[in-house]
Amino acid sequence: MAFVPTIHATDGLPISFESEKFCGKQKKLIDIEERLAISQTHCNGETEANLGSIITEYLQILQRRNLRNLGYPTNQDFNYDTLNLLLHFHLNNAGDPFLGSSFSLNSTVFEVCVLDWFASLWEIKKNEYWGYVTTGGTESNLHGILVGREQLPNGILYTSQESHYSIFKISKMYRMQCVKVSTLVSGEIDCVNLKSLLLENKGKPAIINLNIGTTMTGAIDDLDLVIQTLKECGFTEDRFYIHCDGALFGMMLPFVKQAPKITFKKSIGSVTISGHKFLGCPIPCGVVITRLEYINALSKDIEIIASRDATITGSRSGHAPIFIWYALKKKGLIGLQNEVQQCIMNSHYLKNRLHDVGIGVMLNEFSNIVIFERPLDDDFTRRWNLACNGNIAHVVVMQHITIEILDSFVHEFSLKRSIWYKDGLFQPLCIAKDIGFENCACSIHHSIS
Repeated sequence: MAFVPTIHATDGLPISFESEKFCGKQKKLIDIEERLAISQTHCNGETEANLGSIITEYLQILQRRNLRNLGYPTNQDFNYDTLNLLLHFHLNNAGDPFLGSSFSLNSTVFEVCVLDWFASLWEIKKNEYWGYVTTGGTESNLHGILVGREQLPNGILYTSQESHYSIFKISKMYRMQCVKVSTLVSGEIDCVNLKSLLLENKGKPAIINLNIGTTMTGAIDDLDLVIQTLKECGFTEDRFYIHCDGALFGMMLPFVKQAPKITFKKSIGSVTISGHKFLGCPIPCGVVITRLEYINALSKDIEIIASRDATITGSRSGHAPIFIWYALKKKGLIGLQNEVQQCIMNSHYLKNRLHDVGIGVMLNEFSNIVIFERPLDDDFTRRWNLACNGNIAHVVVMQHITIEILDSFVHEFSLKRSIWYKDGLFQPLCIAKDIGFENCACSIHHSIS
């Protein structure tokens, strides 16, 4: 059954404000939107008081929305008040972080500390790696795959159908041949299909994008099995390059017992994570680490900044590395491990609660992403900020999501379902195929983990 979104009165609102349900709130949001408009008639500018009142009202909206922020992997449980005074400075990390630049208001000393931490996490020696702090997962993937392409200019990019949309955009931008690999029910790359595709294109090198946690289901591609498959197909290490997209789980797996290990001791070329996801940085950012030997092909000395250009962007945020550094220093290894364990424990709690009220649910191993049937009501989906794809939706159980919030969500979801299906006009969405029960009549009777 294909999902058909319902139409609501709120659909006419600007997309950033469309999730508010009641007329009074809608009017208030429209009023704020009008106040946000930048008028060219105010030649003298706005007063601090007026601007402050707009921000105060917007803050109230954010605080209310954050109580139901379930569907996206952004950790909202943080406090960076100590760093407030840094906003009095423009910090710009143009150039190679290991060389610095002639623009002295930079934070490359913090950036290198962050990079050293991740190099240690992924087991590559200080004199063997290179990396930088990016604007987020997409830029990190842009760089990692570019490194692979420069090493293997005529290589084919292989990636699973469950990969993040940035991978397919990148293949188009770089004009790379991209081969989409099928997935298992979990969302993990199907190495049987990968083997078949590799053998079909044996004459060209392979650039492999692996998902260390897929966007929708949190499936982890099997790095060891992929390397084994490449070797079975006759690809020597000089004829393949593996990029690991670890946006969310790249920060979590090292702290989960018996989880698969991502390490440069294996035949990989680059790894990425997003700083605004598990770590909870307030601005989008990320980290990419690759092998130092690959960077010369991408680098060019730039006299005007007295540095080397080896990054995707020129100017880069000097604040982002400090936020990442601060989070890592404040949490420590034990703090990170405790947060990972809490998120996974709460995700199992949510899975069990949904199952108990008769909602089909799936939770992959080592994952904090709980998948279930897509709600029929767009207002409900927007109210809880759920991420949806086809017939399924998910909750990403991050640090700010408490048991009380999960209980409230399940209670409201259960009540809504009883209304949606009360008169028999609609039937629960069959997501059997999506969660691994292809032969059952309706997935609402099942749960897997």
